[in-house]
Amino acid sequence: MITFQWLWAFFLLPLPLLAWLALPAAPTPKAGALKVPFFRELRAAGLVGGRGGAGHLWRGLLLTLIWLLLVTAAARPTYVGPPIAVPVEGRDLMLAVDLSGSMARQDFSVGGIPMDRLSVVKAVADDFIARRVGDRVGLILFGTRAYVQAPLTFDRNVVRELLTASSIGMTGQETAIGDAIGLAIKTLRNRPDDQRVLILLTDGANTAGMLNPLQAAELAAREHVKIYTIGVGADPRAMNPWMVNMPSDLDEDALRRIAAITGGRYFRARDVQGLAGIYADIDRLEPVAGDPLYLNATQALFQWPLGAALVLSFLLGAGVLRPQGVPRGGTLAAPIEEARP
Repeated sequence: MITFQWLWAFFLLPLPLLAWLALPAAPTPKAGALKVPFFRELRAAGLVGGRGGAGHLWRGLLLTLIWLLLVTAAARPTYVGPPIAVPVEGRDLMLAVDLSGSMARQDFSVGGIPMDRLSVVKAVADDFIARRVGDRVGLILFGTRAYVQAPLTFDRNVVRELLTASSIGMTGQETAIGDAIGLAIKTLRNRPDDQRVLILLTDGANTAGMLNPLQAAELAAREHVKIYTIGVGADPRAMNPWMVNMPSDLDEDALRRIAAITGGRYFRARDVQGLAGIYADIDRLEPVAGDPLYLNATQALFQWPLGAALVLSFLLGAGVLRPQGVPRGGTLAAPIEEARP
């Protein structure tokens, strides 16, 4: 659809006519008039004084067209495209996923089929990321080392693909929780204070890295980064009821303290339903942005009528546009009078 941003410009259309009616005509000198016997033919062709003739009519039409094009350009014609949904910017959310060797443990069950921890985490986290409309989402993978696999981006599909492509052990076999938190702080620190969120998902205790997890949590609190920690893995007794004193690798106390220091919460995921419920709880604690805004893409078109007016003006001034039978150079100069016998 084409619209005009300055419709008031069309009120200028009658300006040349008003000027022609209001202003006096230029005086015509009479001295030295050239008397010719074919004056009527020249007058009919519009080559001499008077307002009739094909030459004057042709020139008047061209000037009118040029003025119409100039006024149209001044009205700023604009092409308005269909509405495009633009998501309202929400939170900056980093997802840190543990890829240490213990994530290969098959203590989850889906439809009676044993599943390793990472596969379940991928499936549930994928649905969580897909629902975060309007958020910038980033991905950190950590094991012995921590890496930013995806920086903060609105393209959630890319983050989902990178999470799906991750594999156990690709960042080492140990667990560097403190380094993962430090890397998330570095990524989020330049974002607005009230939008920095980290979801840390691990099944163990900090066994590697340079940064202590609790010190990293203190730094996160100073940088206004809220951390939600998720401990993954079934209880040892659920897997083997006879092992009463079987220890767990998960350091729940440290994860609770990390969440408390930063104003977040700690969750324990013992099964698939529990993990899905945790992400639903986080959705409620950190709601997604509202409905998207709809914007119309616009494209200015004033250059087309303006260019056409300039081209026609040049051609008219150069004598290229003229009626058939009128010589190049336009009308003859007055005064020319009829020779009477």
